[in-house]
Formats: sequence, structure tokens, C-alpha cells
Amino acid sequence: MRTADLRARYWRIVLFFGRVTLGVIWWEIVLRRAGLGRLTDRTRTERARRTAARFRALAVSMGGLMIKVGQFLSARLDVLPPEVTQELAGLQDEVPAEDVAVIRAAAAAELNRPVDERFAWFEETPLAAASLGQVHRARLRAAEAQELGFEDVVVKVQRPHIQQVIEVDLAALRRVGGWMERYRPIRQRADVRALVEEFATTTLQEVDYVAEAVNAETFADNFASDPRVGVPVVVWELSSRRVLTLEDVSAIKLADTAAISAAGIDGGEVAQVLAQTFLQQIFTDAFFHADPHPGNLFVTPRRGTAPGAPDTPDWTLTFIDFGMVGHIPDELRAGLRELLVAVGLRDATRFVGGLTRLDLLLPGADLSLVESAAEQVFERFGGLRIDELQQIPPEDLVRFGLQFRELLRELPFQVPENLLLLGRSMGILSGICTALDPEFDAWGTITPYARQLLEEERQGLPRTVVEEALALGRLALVLPGRADRVLTQAERGELAVRTPALTAQVARVERSVSRLTMVLVFTALLLAGAVLHSSDEVLGRLLMAASLVPLAWSFVSGIRQGLS
Repeated sequence: MRTADLRARYWRIVLFFGRVTLGVIWWEIVLRRAGLGRLTDRTRTERARRTAARFRALAVSMGGLMIKVGQFLSARLDVLPPEVTQELAGLQDEVPAEDVAVIRAAAAAELNRPVDERFAWFEETPLAAASLGQVHRARLRAAEAQELGFEDVVVKVQRPHIQQVIEVDLAALRRVGGWMERYRPIRQRADVRALVEEFATTTLQEVDYVAEAVNAETFADNFASDPRVGVPVVVWELSSRRVLTLEDVSAIKLADTAAISAAGIDGGEVAQVLAQTFLQQIFTDAFFHADPHPGNLFVTPRRGTAPGAPDTPDWTLTFIDFGMVGHIPDELRAGLRELLVAVGLRDATRFVGGLTRLDLLLPGADLSLVESAAEQVFERFGGLRIDELQQIPPEDLVRFGLQFRELLRELPFQVPENLLLLGRSMGILSGICTALDPEFDAWGTITPYARQLLEEERQGLPRTVVEEALALGRLALVLPGRADRVLTQAERGELAVRTPALTAQVARVERSVSRLTMVLVFTALLLAGAVLHSSDEVLGRLLMAASLVPLAWSFVSGIRQGLS
């Protein structure tokens, strides 16, 4: 790809987001400070929808990482309004297919031989076209098919020059992220730079098909003892970093509820198994499928029940596409387990503790108010199925909203970047389970698992007590020395106390005083010019013109303060 094309792509992305940033400054800061806040509020929804529509058109025309950005943003329900996320939700369906000749050439270059020599048959029409790659059906040659036990495969081929496109797009997004981080309302809700880096890491993982193959085999190993779950077999001899060949496991898509019912399969049972597999992925394996949309999940009817497994359903839930997976560190998993146990037991105090441990609450959040709201939610809505929640009288919701209007207005919640993929997956999962079974009982699935986790926690309590005791013992040995050093520093006058919050407050007061001074200077010059204008027209005009300088300085200072 030519350098000039890559440079033009970079500036097209930067300029688009630059216009969006200037629009936010104009509407949310300038006009609001000019007393036009009502106009800003009244037009916000339509402006957000138009911006999302323009970005969608940009993403479709540019392809590459911009499609992924749209999908990424559509999952940020905590940061973006629904009119934006809904506009971006269907971006994947609009990705144009690459010319099959280009795909064949790319595959041949990776496999070191023409496609027709590697496969007995290769379908010209793509099965699916994604932002980073394209999938075609194919058939193995007789010898390989006999060795592996299947002949039908799917071949995933990376789009040409996609690595260069990704690097340019990420450079543009990092620049844009630096701008957005200057806007305080966004900065309070999310660490924009960290989100961009999280997005970059995830995207770079997706274009390494060897890593995706390893992820598929890891997932298969985790569910090797569960006959309800299936994963396609990797054909390593026909795979590389840019080409991935897998067993074709195409069956009934999870979104096709009519076909599932026609096959005699209970959608509610499928939803139950799907939810149980994700509980295992998150709380036991600490390794989860991070893109479980309906196109990546199939229900495969089975010819007979597995031997020795009378409770096994006559179908298999099959997962595909392991380019996007998540790993959960031990500390994060401990916080998630605490949150799940709190929900299962409807323990509001423990629930708030879990939110705090996971850093899901903004600094300064009223914990007692959050706990009170959680108690009311558990008491009023706990145990209800999806269909029962939909039948709650509107006046009950209004009453709840009035009771906790301060909490709802402030919304003191955030989603840290390490929970981004997990939150996205759980949001998709919730929608799938509801579509499969409108009466899906999430409480009935969570509660037994929460009690199991609680029992494991109790069994591990003696070991935890011993570990804590040893830690306290080690602390007791070093504490006298630390205390002596602190007292010595205090006696010498070397002890310093840092108060960053107070420093920031003083800085804000100083800025406010400085702006007030400029306003007074502006007023004095303007009045002096007006008074002298009748006797000395030239001097009067000069003074009135000079009054614009402190006014402009105060205005610019106000905008900077709003951004910071």
C-alpha cells in the first residue's frame, strides 16, 4: 500500500474526530457558558445520532480498523448514549467482500503453493467478510481428510496490507484519544488512553491466526469433559499467521430461533447451557470467549445420546472464532466471584464491596446510597424472570427512580479497561439468552453457582487465615523499624504531607480569581472608553478595542478549564 494512501487515511480519521471534538467544545462548553444550555440539551440526542451515522458511513467506506472501532464503541453502553450504540450496532453486516483473486493470492503466498494444490475444492463466494479477514468454504484432499476424519473445512484469510492499515489507524486513534482525555466528562467516565491501548492489544491479537488457533485448542481442553460443548478442530498443516483452516462445524445459528424449534430443540435449555458455560469460563477457567455474538455460536443436532451420559442433550453448543478472548487475573477473578456471590445471595453490602474491589465506582461515590439502591433492587426485582421483569408496572419504576433520583442523576459508575471485554461479552450473552427464551431465569442459573463458589470459599478459609496470619507476622517484624524512621523524620522536620486534592482546589481558585480580574479590567476599559468617546473619539475607541483583550483571555481560559 502506498505511503501517500496511508498518510491520507491517517488524516481522514484525525480530521473526522477533530470535527467531532470541536463540535463537543462548541455545544457543550461555549454555548452552555453563553447561557444556551437548554438548546444544547434539546438537540443533544439528534446531534449524537447524526455523528454516529456519519462515523458509520466513514467506517464502511474506509474498512479496516474503523469497522472494529464502531463495534467497540457500540458495546460502550456505560459511556455512550443508546442512539449512538444502536446506530453502530449493525456495522459488521456492511463490510464489503474482498476480490476472491486477491484472497487466493494471499492464501497461496502463506501456504507456499496455489490454493488448488492445497485443497480439493475452494469456494469462490465468501462465507463471511469481516473487517480484518474473509472466510471461504473448502474441502480437504483425500489423504488429509482420511487422516483427520473430516473433509469439509473453512479457510480464514487475512486481507492484504491489513497490518499497515492497523498501524496507521492506531496512530490516528492514539492522537484522538489524547484530545478526548482533555474533556473532563469523558475523562471521569473512562481512561481513554488505556481504552485505546486495550483496543490495540485486542486487535493485534485478532490478526495473529496462530494465536487464535491456540485459543481454540485451549477452549476445547477446558470443555473436554463436557459433551454439550463443541469446538472446531484446527488443521495445522494448512494454517499460518495469516491463514487459518478449521473443521467446518456450520449448523443452526443461535440467532435462528425458528430453526432451533423446528429441530425439536428447547431454546430455554440452550440458553441455560450457554449461561453455564460462561460461568465456567469466567469463574473457573479465567479464560473466556470475548466475541460471543450469534454468528459465532451454533446448535448442532446430535444423532444419538453420548454413551454413559443420559443427561446429555441431543445437540451440541458449538463455539467458533477465538480471535478475541479474555484472560482474567486472579485478583480480578476474586472480585468477580465476590460480586456473583452477592447477587446470588442478594447481599447488598457484599455487592457494594464487590463493586469497590473491581473499581466499578467513581471516586467519591456515596456507598450508602448505592447499597440502599441495591437492597431495593434485590428486594423488589430479585428472582424475577426476564418476562416478569418486562411486566413490572411503570409506576414501580417511577417510584424507584424518584427514590434514588440523586444516584441516577450522578451515575457514579465506570467500567475499567480490564473489564471492557468481559462487560461486552456479558451484554451480548444477555441478549442471546433472552432471544432464546423470553422467560429465561437468570437467577436460577446464578444462585446455584454462587452457592458453589461460597462453599469453595468456606473450604479455603483455613488456608486463607494461615496466609493472612503469616503476612501479619511479617508486618509485625518490620513495623517497629518503619515507625522509628517516621518519628525520626518528624523530629528533624523532614516529614512532608502531600495533598494533591487540596493543591488542585487551590489551582482552581487561582484560575477563577485570575479570570475575575480580567473581567474587571475589561469592564473598566469599556466604561472608560465609553466616557471618553464624546470628548476624545480616538482615545475612546482605542480603550474600547483594548477591552476585548482581557475579555478574550477570560473566554479562552474558561474553555481550557472546562476541558481540564
